[in-house]
Amino acid sequence: MDLTIVWDSLPRLLEGTLLTIEITVISLAIGFCLALPFSLMRVSRKPWLWMPVYGYVFYFRGTPLLVQIFLIYYGSGQFRPLLTDIGLWPLFREAYFCAILALTLNTAAYTTEIFRGAIQAVPRGDIEAGRAVGMSGLLLYRRVIFPQALRIGLPAYTNEVVFLLQATSLVSIITLMDLTGVARIIVARSFEPYKLYIAAGLIYLLLTYAITLVSRRVERHLMRHRQPRPEAAATQVQPGT
Repeated sequence: MDLTIVWDSLPRLLEGTLLTIEITVISLAIGFCLALPFSLMRVSRKPWLWMPVYGYVFYFRGTPLLVQIFLIYYGSGQFRPLLTDIGLWPLFREAYFCAILALTLNTAAYTTEIFRGAIQAVPRGDIEAGRAVGMSGLLLYRRVIFPQALRIGLPAYTNEVVFLLQATSLVSIITLMDLTGVARIIVARSFEPYKLYIAAGLIYLLLTYAITLVSRRVERHLMRHRQPRPEAAATQVQPGT
């Protein structure tokens, strides 16, 4: 099999990969920051707090990401006078901003539900123990609830990170030259879809493996208190001695 076209296209594929990673990291960072307060609102018993978040999560989890991208990128043009008056039109006419906005809102919705479930899965006894020593409010969340919720929700959040990485392939539809977009352009010129799309798929696979590897190390670090200490293991008395 002649792989010349793949080697010749590798620099351009790597440029698209950098844009894919950039969009993924920015969307995840902003979405994570949004999901933290949203998850607190989601577990609140006050309807005026949890109902708006529930509606937001329901919409972004219940509609395709591609539709969301189209609504933000193409639909914002119908509100051009309003966006111009408030100074936001220069942002919404850029595909880069619209892609990050759509991905951020989408991942924030999924992450909110992940954190909600993780918060509600924190053992009740640990929360009561924190209250017994005088913790309450944000201190209780910071010292007891959030650390445990992060450990509980990390596997599900890793899946969300992988999903978002793969979902960035949709931004090529609105003219952004990410990894998938670059591969599609090269395929249109070279008529070599099999080799180029396999190469792009392998790059996505390597990125996914890197995410999984980092997640495992973070999970191992967060769960280090449950691992036996080397000195403790060395001092254990063996049976029959």
